Amino acid sequence: MSTTQRRARRLVPLLLIAVWLAVGGVLGPYAGRLGEVATNDQAAFLPRSAESTEVIAAQRAFSEDETLPAVVVWTGSGLAGQRAAADRALASLDGTPGVRGRISPAVLAKDGAALQAVVPLRPDLGDGLAPALDRIRAAAERVPGGTVHLAGPAAAQADLSDAFAGIDGLLLAVALFTVLVILLLVYRSVLLPLVIILGAVFALGLACAVVYVLADHDLVRVDGQVQGILSILVIGAATDYALLLTARYREELALGRDRFTAVRAALRQSWGAVVASAATVALGLLALLLSDLTNNRALGPVGAIGIGCAVLSSLTFLPAVLVVLGRAAYWPAKPRAAVPGTGTTGAGEAGADGTEAAAGGAAPGLWGRVAGLVDRRPRRVWAVTLAVLLAGAAFAPALASRGVPLDETFVDDAPSVAAQQTLSAHFPGGAGNPAVVVADADRLERVLTAARATEGVASAAARTTTGRPGGTPLVVDGRVQVDVTLASAADGDAARRTVARLRASLHAVPGADALVGGYTAQRHDTLRTAERDRTLIVPVVLAVIFLILTGLLRSLLLPALLVATVALNFLATLGVSALVFRHVFGFTGTDPSVPLYGFVFLVALGVDYNIFLMSRVREESLRYGVRRGVLRGLVSTGGVITSAGVVLAATFAALGVIPLAFLAQIAFIVAFGVLLDTLVVRSLLVPALVLDIGPRAWWPSRLTGDPTGGGRAPADETRRSASPASEESRTPSA
Repeated sequence: MSTTQRRARRLVPLLLIAVWLAVGGVLGPYAGRLGEVATNDQAAFLPRSAESTEVIAAQRAFSEDETLPAVVVWTGSGLAGQRAAADRALASLDGTPGVRGRISPAVLAKDGAALQAVVPLRPDLGDGLAPALDRIRAAAERVPGGTVHLAGPAAAQADLSDAFAGIDGLLLAVALFTVLVILLLVYRSVLLPLVIILGAVFALGLACAVVYVLADHDLVRVDGQVQGILSILVIGAATDYALLLTARYREELALGRDRFTAVRAALRQSWGAVVASAATVALGLLALLLSDLTNNRALGPVGAIGIGCAVLSSLTFLPAVLVVLGRAAYWPAKPRAAVPGTGTTGAGEAGADGTEAAAGGAAPGLWGRVAGLVDRRPRRVWAVTLAVLLAGAAFAPALASRGVPLDETFVDDAPSVAAQQTLSAHFPGGAGNPAVVVADADRLERVLTAARATEGVASAAARTTTGRPGGTPLVVDGRVQVDVTLASAADGDAARRTVARLRASLHAVPGADALVGGYTAQRHDTLRTAERDRTLIVPVVLAVIFLILTGLLRSLLLPALLVATVALNFLATLGVSALVFRHVFGFTGTDPSVPLYGFVFLVALGVDYNIFLMSRVREESLRYGVRRGVLRGLVSTGGVITSAGVVLAATFAALGVIPLAFLAQIAFIVAFGVLLDTLVVRSLLVPALVLDIGPRAWWPSRLTGDPTGGGRAPADETRRSASPASEESRTPSA
């Protein structure tokens, strides 16, 4: 090697490290700034083509400015004579910061035990929303004899903002700490876990900076949910890719390679699997662009950007640091052959009868025993595991995805939820969240008659020029707005059925051109759109993953088998989740987007681990034959893939620190599903099926022509495998 080549070999890693340090220093703060361009206004994430979305646009014509209603509720005795006092108290808010438009008069409940009024606020208050609500509460508390509750969209948005307040700090800290602890246990060293964590943080900073710029230019949308999932996805993916690369690097160092040769060999052997696995996740996420729900489409490109940054960091920053540190990366441990019995040994050597120690169960360690079990009884292993997965999948239809009721939106008790329950106890169930109808003014009376005659409707009234009942209807461009109060709670199934009946009734009024929107209609449209999205996106994701696996494994039958197993794992996870959500967590429903998010993450990430396994199996099969290749691949990747699965499950479980039902449900589904896939599907079902099918599983690749599962290793590989160190240092301990 020339002097110039030696200098380049030393300078390139240092330059890469310097570039990433600059990225971390300059772009790292953006990981805490996404909240500046995020919106938690749920109206911005409705189906684009839904009727309720059209109503939002039509409503803007009836007011000069958009508002965010805060519903004030007083409860107590003797409130019948306090209506004037309530009106005076709220009138004092006119002109105060945040209040926009006319404050409604106080309305007495039929039972006489509650009053309610609506204070319209500016929707863009941001951090000023909480102070505005405090001023409303202070004014309302001047009404004697009443206990004050704040409900409505403004109060709910304030609670939502409080829930997401920890998205930048608490969530990230919990995720990073969890990953660090797991890596310390895996490597039993100090430096390498810190390097891996640093690479993940750099990737997250770069991803957040890119997303920030795109969101600031309105090219992508970000809300608290997308922000939290991005952080978890980048940290988990970057750590997984790092585990795969460092496992290969450890193998090469244990064989006595120098650090430059070891890094080059590790990159050559692992980059294909890393890029293929990243492509499955990124393309699976990009398939969400086919969704008609804006929050689904938002997650697609944002998540794909995060995965791209994770791959870039793993294949540039990490190798550069490994070159510089060499064996010191494992300090105080040393990258030597694992001690037999620790579960990190490779497949054994062929015996006189052509079997391996691992095949016969003589190989020491956990993964040697697993390989022995799979080899001795492959059909029984896959039959039992398949039966277990099918049993779980049988409960999948029980997972209700009709939306999360308002009182279950927050995992902890939220003031806005309690206030809404109080409101519903004294006023019609839909009070505070009426269905909104926009119709032709010439057909107003017929629209009112049809609405009032609809089953489930408590009352219907046109918006007036004074904002008070009984006034002159407000007509804008020949259209009027009608508020329809539902008898049932606005977040329930009964209310959604009422909205469906209301639409049928009003659409039948000739010339009315009526549109029905509002909170309940939005939930109804979101549910229908989510069902349509699943029907469209699920086959697209499966097709994309199948094509990637076909290109990587050069086979048709095996990719179909892998896709089928991860799909079954997803269904089994849904079944278990249905039981846990209902009987452990007490959830009566899930968000309509939860099954789709769970599918994209579990199927794409589940294929990741099968890619790590089967790419190694293919490599070993080309050297030693199909049967030995499966066993060697299983044992050599067992520790690293299990570690990666535990890391990813733990990072997604960290979403549970955000007290929202949607994120708690996603956290459980992905964490449980990843562990099920890692420990059952990848460890038992897939290897047993491939062993039982034999070389035909690789059809139509050249491995199909090895009917005995034998194979001969090249001379250099025979020499290499003869070394006990080479066989026992395949992976870090898990």
